Amino acid sequence: MDAAPFEFLNNLLNSPAPSGYEEPIQSVVREYASGFADDVSTDWHGNVIAAVNPDAPLRVMLAGHCDQIGLMVKYIDENGFISVDTIGGWDVQMLIGQTLTVWSDNGPVPGVIARKAIHLLSDSERKTVPQIKDLWIDIGAEDRAEAESLVSVGDPVTLKLGMTKLRGQLVSGPGMDDRVGVWVVMEALRQVAAGSSDVGVFAVSTVQEEIGLRGARTSAHSIDPHVGIAVDVTHATDCPGIDATQYGEIKIDAGPVVFRGPNVNGKVFTDLTKIATDAEIKIQPQGLSRAASNDGNALQVTRGGLATGIIGIPNRYMHSPVEVVSLRDLTRAADLIARFCLNLTPESDFTPGSD
Repeated sequence: MDAAPFEFLNNLLNSPAPSGYEEPIQSVVREYASGFADDVSTDWHGNVIAAVNPDAPLRVMLAGHCDQIGLMVKYIDENGFISVDTIGGWDVQMLIGQTLTVWSDNGPVPGVIARKAIHLLSDSERKTVPQIKDLWIDIGAEDRAEAESLVSVGDPVTLKLGMTKLRGQLVSGPGMDDRVGVWVVMEALRQVAAGSSDVGVFAVSTVQEEIGLRGARTSAHSIDPHVGIAVDVTHATDCPGIDATQYGEIKIDAGPVVFRGPNVNGKVFTDLTKIATDAEIKIQPQGLSRAASNDGNALQVTRGGLATGIIGIPNRYMHSPVEVVSLRDLTRAADLIARFCLNLTPESDFTPGSD
């Protein structure tokens, strides 16, 4: 991965964006996309839409959601300890013992989340999975007054952000879901802008996917595209304890997953796989037998329906502080999508059963 795109990815991973609080990360996206897009705009929902050839007759929408799971300040007790609720789907056990940041109007406030030390837990408590109501954030405040001078009810909270390089091309950190999708669609758009295309390509950093695919639905309604490709993470099954017979064989660093099934237009899938073969881009075709739990679901049923494709970036330990992805899988996905867009013409037809 070249230096500028890597810096963009690093900036994404260091920007907070719990669902509904995406403004900091969207400013990063706008600044980066303005260097190559013909138009960059933000709608009232908060989606950032970067476009190349926006007035072309055939429109393609590329969607990656920028929001992440997080927490929200709900209550501050007399001793300054903070109770929170979840934003998005958490395994609460992943939170215990983590360093967090409360993103307040006064700036970032570091804190930790824990529960009683193991020495103080009863036998029944040791055997019980804790609930979010059993945990609290400690920011080191002396009392409620000091805590309230720093944070407010409704402030968003994230895990401590950042990226750790592992061996080879693997990197780890919270929020890979779905910063990597935002990176892929913007990098694909950058490649389209550097090429020659007769179609309009709209790369969208969508909001509020984690609480109901909301941003994809509203931005697709506004753009009214003919073709849509959603990019999100998908579960890598190449680590212990995951049954590949149930979830498919998906390996990290073996290429992006290209899905087929009822949520995917058959011609889009065929074109993506042919382009990958011709360009010698590693991919992993996989079946998805039900409605997708990502932006592809919303794209397919927007307005009169889009010809939809779904691409997944293999991700270990999803919705955890240590999600792991391969940089090579990101660049492969962006290259594949860019080639797909550059191959389109105003006459491209994705009607099922047509020649």
